[in-house]
Amino acid sequence: MNHLAAFTAACLLCAPVSTAGAGQHHPPLAGAMGFDQEKTTHHFRLLPTGGSIDVDVNDRADHATLHAVHAHLEEIADEFSKGTFDKPLATHGEPPPGTAAMRALKDRLEYVFEATAAGGRVRITTRDGEALAAVHEFLRYQIREHHTGDPLTVPR
Repeated sequence: MNHLAAFTAACLLCAPVSTAGAGQHHPPLAGAMGFDQEKTTHHFRLLPTGGSIDVDVNDRADHATLHAVHAHLEEIADEFSKGTFDKPLATHGEPPPGTAAMRALKDRLEYVFEATAAGGRVRITTRDGEALAAVHEFLRYQIREHHTGDPLTVPR
């Protein structure tokens, strides 16, 4: 993959967008994820055992976008499980906080794609305290950078 294509794909990987969510970030680039980002809503969620990256289609009858979201999230789960975080680095122009530790602790983390009726998610889980802190640091950064409005705290 050439550098421009890799950069474009990276810029789109973690970009949360929605026509439904007030205050969300809407990047001008679209297409490298395999679906129109304006047809989806992204969220980053902190959980007691890790967290998740969620993408939902805004119109559940849009089966083409739904299938593309599934393929995209499966790719993210695979790359992250290998300790590959190049796309978030390129997206933000800096290593997102937490990724160095997540790479080093990749054997203590699990990334699982889950299809949902509205889209899908990559669930990130761990039993390791250091890995958990890194995941939460990474997800908080995504929430702030992309203005998703998701909670920055772990639900009890």
